[in-house]
Amino acid sequence: MLEPRTGGRYYERGVDGSECDWGRVLVCDPPHRIVVSWQINANDETWFRDPDPARASEFEVTFTGEPDGQTRVEFEHRHFERHGAGGAGIHAGVSSSGGWATILDSYAKAAAAA
Repeated sequence: MLEPRTGGRYYERGVDGSECDWGRVLVCDPPHRIVVSWQINANDETWFRDPDPARASEFEVTFTGEPDGQTRVEFEHRHFERHGAGGAGIHAGVSSSGGWATILDSYAKAAAAA
């Protein structure tokens, strides 16, 4: 879940109601873009929340209106080096078949159905 405001939380809610913060909204400029910190790090294959924002990567999503009435959505996840030794594992995970490509495909399908 994402609180769509600068300073808002990016978090997951478990089936038991528990919440885990994944990051913070760094920039919220509707309807043009949003930038979010990714405060999840990795130790081998174990991912964990890293409370230090200096060790967070970030992702940015921009929305651009096209002349045909469609919206172009661009996505960039950057600054993996801030994760230190865990950066390569984070990059590999979000680049895998179950990572951002799957999430963005689901988003595109939901937007097309709306």
